[in-house]
Order: sequence, then C-alpha cells, then structure tokens
Amino acid sequence: VQLQASGGGLVQSGGSLRLSCAASGRTYSGATVGWFRQAPGKERDFVAAVSWGGASTSYADSLRGRFTISRDNAKNTVYLRTNSLTPEDTAIYYCAARPSGSGSYYSPSSWPYWGQGTQVTVSS
Repeated sequence: VQLQASGGGLVQSGGSLRLSCAASGRTYSGATVGWFRQAPGKERDFVAAVSWGGASTSYADSLRGRFTISRDNAKNTVYLRTNSLTPEDTAIYYCAARPSGSGSYYSPSSWPYWGQGTQVTVSS
C-alpha cells in the first residue's frame, strides 16, 4: 500500500481542516486506515481509524467529537475532518494502513504502511 497525506496547513485557533489520505496498491483492498499525529519532541499518537467498509470507526478519547474519520473507497481516499482546532493540535499528521484484525489500533508498530505526513499548525 502506498499512502499520500495532504490537506495540512496553518489555521487559526477554532478553525477546521480536512486532511486527505490517498491510497494505492493491491493490498489496499480490505485495509483498515488510520491517522496518527506527532508533535515535536513527543511520541506518535493514535488519532482515529476506519474499517474497510466505513461502518466501524475508532477515536482517541480526547479527540472524539472534534475529529471525524471517513473514507470513499471509490476514490481510494480516507479523510480526517478536524474541528475546533487549538494550538495543542499542532503536529505532523500521518495516515497509516494495515490488514483488518491486526490487534490494537493504538500502537504504531501494528501499522505496516505509512504515508509521509502533513503538517498542521494552529496559531493562537
């Protein structure tokens, strides 16, 4: 699976962004896709994940209600809508993919495929 994240940028506190993750490759079929983020000097943290069919989603508890993950398999694209952004949301956002049923979402090591990341910067 090859993944390309985009949609990041500079936004004021309270603003919104929609991140996109474009996927390609034979192994994308059936894959679960997730988003992680990594702030400077911190570990890479789980943000959200969506199953192949889109019916099952999972979120980090602290982000539930502000972030929404969705996917359009006809376009091979997964989206992350981020609302009510604060400076604490500033990070590089990465999309990742893995076969379904591969264990805990929260560990980056359980995701074998990664995109290059897109920078989100929220100004106060």
